[in-house]
Parts: sequence; C-alpha cells; structure tokens
Amino acid sequence: MMDDDAPPKRKLAHEIGQDLALLSVGELRDRIDLLRQEIARLEAAATQKEASLSAAAQFFKR
Repeated sequence: MMDDDAPPKRKLAHEIGQDLALLSVGELRDRIDLLRQEIARLEAAATQKEASLSAAAQFFKR
C-alpha cells in the first residue's frame, strides 16, 4: 500500500557543475560512489573498444 503523504523518492543523479551547497555529506558521498561506478563503466567500455580496434587492425594487417 502506498502512502500518499510520503514525498516521492528522488532518483540519485548528478549533474556536472551543479551547486553542491544544499547536499548533505551523505548525499555527496552517494554521488561520489555513483560517479566512481560510472567511471569504471566508461573505462570498461573504452578498454573493450580498444581491444576491438586492435583486433581489427591485426586482422587487416595480414
């Protein structure tokens, strides 16, 4: 059962350059964790793309 008086749960997101003054220490740490996860995801995607490019380069050198 949903409580109509409860405030809607905010989705954790971070906008680069946004004002941080209104965020609590906990919220800041949550955003740091979120950004670290995103950095890891981006690094994994870059590594995968580099491997694909390297494999293609090796294939076409033959």
